[in-house]
Amino acid sequence: MRIRPSAALEERIIELIHERDLAPGTAMPTEPQLMELLGASRNSVREAIRALQALGIVDIRHGYGTFVGQASLNALTASLVFRVRSRAGQRIRAIHDLVEIRELIETGLIGDVAKGRTSDARLAALEALVTAMAHDLGADRAFHALLYEGCGNELVLQLIGLFWDTYHDVEHILGEPADRTEEILANHRLIVSALRDRDPDAARDAMRLHFRDVRNRIARAESEAAAEPAPTVGAAADSPEAS
Repeated sequence: MRIRPSAALEERIIELIHERDLAPGTAMPTEPQLMELLGASRNSVREAIRALQALGIVDIRHGYGTFVGQASLNALTASLVFRVRSRAGQRIRAIHDLVEIRELIETGLIGDVAKGRTSDARLAALEALVTAMAHDLGADRAFHALLYEGCGNELVLQLIGLFWDTYHDVEHILGEPADRTEEILANHRLIVSALRDRDPDAARDAMRLHFRDVRNRIARAESEAAAEPAPTVGAAADSPEAS
């Protein structure tokens, strides 16, 4: 073993996983074995394993043991939500940055998807998800996941899901959305139509149009926030939140 004794215990466990070339789903050494290998106490090993579980690096299956995890990026959703909500006075800007990154990823990818042939079955599934969006928010997430499912890039799918989940966890910061369901559905149908025609330019334009709605909502929220008078020191001290 070439595990550095000076590294944090979590890092040393990760090094052990790599050193032994343990694939996701493989059983980890037992707790007593980790204690002996790492020269650490039972409590220290347990704390390190719990920390790695939070990151998805290990998977604790009660009654079965500890296994190497998938390290899904979904574990980062809570961190991103915290990052946005903890930016006092800059939350809307943080949402803007989040949406901008997702738009860059999806606009770049959709052209590549449109260059290839999208099967009739997948086009039908995308159309069905668009119809379901009228009453099911989860259909929107599933739509964007299905768009890129054939790319063969698992990281892309996880990133898009991560940004989608984070945005919808903090969306309320932007205020109540206008009811523009029909226009939103129409925008998604434009994406499907571009895929059917195998038209990369039309696909990119449709995706930009889709994100334009979100960017306009963010811009309105920024304008409204800028127009609000700043609270005075006295008012802040008298407010219930200041107590």
